[in-house]
Amino acid sequence: MPSEAPAPGPRFVPRRPINPRFADDMASSRVSGPAQYASETARPVRYLALADERGVVTTYVWACDEDDAAGWIVRGDAGTRARNDPRWMLALREGKARGVAPTVVLAELAASPAAAPGSLTTAPSLAGLYGLADLPPRAPRWRSARGALLGLALGDAMGHPLSSLSLDRIGEVYGAWESMELPLSDDGTVRVSDQTQLSLAVGEALAGVAVPARLPEAEARRALTTRGALPAPPWLTPPAVTTALRTHLVRWRYAPDNDRSPGRTTLNACEALASPVPWQEATAAGSKGCAAVVRAAVVGLTPYLSADQRSGIAQLQAALTHGHPTALAASDLAAHAVHLLRHRCSPADLLPELRAHAEASRHTYRADWLGDLATRADAASFTAMGWDECVAALDAAETALHGGAEPGRAVGAAWTSDDVLGGALYAYLSTDAHPRYALRRACHTSGPSAATAALAGALAGAHRGPSGWPPEWVAAVEYGDRLGALAGAWDRD
Repeated sequence: MPSEAPAPGPRFVPRRPINPRFADDMASSRVSGPAQYASETARPVRYLALADERGVVTTYVWACDEDDAAGWIVRGDAGTRARNDPRWMLALREGKARGVAPTVVLAELAASPAAAPGSLTTAPSLAGLYGLADLPPRAPRWRSARGALLGLALGDAMGHPLSSLSLDRIGEVYGAWESMELPLSDDGTVRVSDQTQLSLAVGEALAGVAVPARLPEAEARRALTTRGALPAPPWLTPPAVTTALRTHLVRWRYAPDNDRSPGRTTLNACEALASPVPWQEATAAGSKGCAAVVRAAVVGLTPYLSADQRSGIAQLQAALTHGHPTALAASDLAAHAVHLLRHRCSPADLLPELRAHAEASRHTYRADWLGDLATRADAASFTAMGWDECVAALDAAETALHGGAEPGRAVGAAWTSDDVLGGALYAYLSTDAHPRYALRRACHTSGPSAATAALAGALAGAHRGPSGWPPEWVAAVEYGDRLGALAGAWDRD
């Protein structure tokens, strides 16, 4: 067997001169102040509507005991007086100082004259409650969508040149993983692969349909409690999302910059999507390739989605090209992981949260989003097989965290969606969620390194924001304008 030809010496993005004292990430601490409940949660919340002296609802106070979180949201059409009202802040601070659960404070406020009668109820998420208040969901102030999208593109760019190399060859050409830098192309840019292009296609498709619905107060509340999240149909329906995704994937297939050697499975599926056939006939039904799980990261960043919508859309975007149940389950988990980290889930809690999500989803076939994809098999066994393989990938990642092996040897060669998911989680968690080290670790994979590193970058960026990426990397990355535009739409505060 002929030996591999020596690779030309790679060029890298030059490092900025930096004072050695500031070369490492600096630890920071919060200045002490009044005791407060946590201000974010990814779980359902209890909430109470509060009205002014005219009986007009101006504010929603919410609470979540599981995360010891509470806060208040002033409606977008409320005046300055409501926004400056300190009563709710003081009530929550006093409750925290007393050591009571957040919902205890909520119950106390329900007895106050300002409480709208019968308004104490549950919302499936803070995003839905912001929609009820006629506001965009509160984007984390660390601009997590921008951090995640940049991380995805940077991981893709770092891993793409390594994707055809063995682990031993990667070490020979690029050295130890801890010292890897970002490859620079001949034109001075950091070139990405089809992983970023396809993720942008999915993200831009969703940005066009997942817009907030402006509804009257009564209709908005009914939509929130009966349908789970805003916007309500007809703004966000399976047919609308399917059409948007299909259009953007076909557009990518025939775009002039689709020259990054994409996988044949994805190309064939997108070609078939251009014809007037049901998408279930266009997809590669038996494929669980790696492309789908990376694209799912942008679903986890999309606002205005309930948990069911997020799962359904993550599985749908995967199923359009890769119809194997493992690709669907892995994509669902990837979107859920990004969503959790975007809303301040601790990295230490990530694997348990994903296991719980897998267990809760194991018997759910999302027919409203997937149609008759599983008609050739029993829907229950079809769904369970995918989740079982992904739970095995989570097990492998957890086991590998105690062994210190390379991702490619620890959790698989990353040729399939479940291996990419496990490898990305391992790379992210084994480096203590450090953004740059997570990318470097993920690149050392005996398979499509771009996919593993792209997903690891999305996880790291969702939790850390853009501050984790060196400015010289960000300035050089390809498609920076499109990444910035998409992040700007989803990071509105």
